[in-house]
Amino acid sequence: MATLKPFRGLRPSRELAEKVAAPPYDVLSSDEARQMAQGNPVSFLHVNKPEIDLDPAIDVHDDRVYAKGRENLEAFKRDGVLSQDEKPHYYVYRQVMGEHVQTGLVAVASVEEYEQNLIKKHEFTRPEKEDDRVKHMDVVNAQVGPVFLTFEAEASIDAMLTEITEQEAEYDFILNDGIRHVLWLVDDAEKISAIEKAFDRIPCLYVADGHHRSAAATRVRNMRQQANSGHQGDEAYNFFLVVVFPHDQMQILDYNRAVTDLNGLSEEAFLEAVESKFEISKQDEACKPQALHEFGMYMDGHWYSLKVRDGLVDENDPVARLDVAVLQDNILKPLLGIENPRVDKRIDFIGGIRGMAELERRVDKGDFKVAFSCYPTSIEHLMAIADAGEVMPPKSTWFEPKLRSGLVIHSLE
Repeated sequence: MATLKPFRGLRPSRELAEKVAAPPYDVLSSDEARQMAQGNPVSFLHVNKPEIDLDPAIDVHDDRVYAKGRENLEAFKRDGVLSQDEKPHYYVYRQVMGEHVQTGLVAVASVEEYEQNLIKKHEFTRPEKEDDRVKHMDVVNAQVGPVFLTFEAEASIDAMLTEITEQEAEYDFILNDGIRHVLWLVDDAEKISAIEKAFDRIPCLYVADGHHRSAAATRVRNMRQQANSGHQGDEAYNFFLVVVFPHDQMQILDYNRAVTDLNGLSEEAFLEAVESKFEISKQDEACKPQALHEFGMYMDGHWYSLKVRDGLVDENDPVARLDVAVLQDNILKPLLGIENPRVDKRIDFIGGIRGMAELERRVDKGDFKVAFSCYPTSIEHLMAIADAGEVMPPKSTWFEPKLRSGLVIHSLE
């Protein structure tokens, strides 16, 4: 079963929603966030990137940063920028990016089910990033960025959400990036009950994006439970903020790689080593892979197409068959010496939303020697890995569009 509960969302008015909505905390640098929030005192970046209101010399993990986030959230509540709904709601959140449309349910999920692996994970968390989210969540006393979940699509749930989206929306706006955001409120008792029962029949949920936020919510729950002698199990800290989308509406873009050097190899020796495992053909234009086990490679002003040779990939291994794993196991590690891409400073990761031109720019600028374009990981592969209890290589998936923060917040008061 999947326990998804309605809650009393803390959220902006219709008039302010477009100005409040902000990107997730981890897709912008502090400088980018300062620039984006400039001239907009109600941007949610003042809460989820509160260092923008402090001296840039202050470390982003300084206690003053988290305290500023709490101060800014309290000010938003006091000044009426954000108000809490009087009774529990579900919220239906739709994003439209070009031809792609995804419609999900905003709710709170059970920390206990996360611990029981009824909410399945597919990646490790980094301790320092998890610690940051724990402190932000605990000090701000709210979950301000939703965890992105998915589930195996169910026609009855699609029908329920479609019926809701035929009503008048609470928010409907298009931001500068061209992505449309629409939000509906669900406060009807019968609809709430029907949605809750429908998800009771869903055997499990999957974390698509937000492993650090969900792990942090678990740690905050444990801290508060230990400090609460009257713990009942229904306190707000027992749940965490999520948006849940059916798997067949998910859009995963490629997640590409660039490496600073050839690990002491000449270009000729490197190409010869690559050719032992891949069929190589030089291309006249940017090479964006069109099928699984195809790669693009950009080096010295030239694009190459790489296709895996027969027998190289174990298709029965849910992790080894991923293209990011094929690249790591056959080129990045043995040829370029990238033993651990999580920590190696010689490799960088470029989201597919930036396109092939960004790979060319990085290499042509001279900061990197070679770049690789990958075919996107499928949501089915992600779910298979989570079902098997395995872990994906780092930076395997780039989900678009990104969920906006600040539209609905889960207060822990």
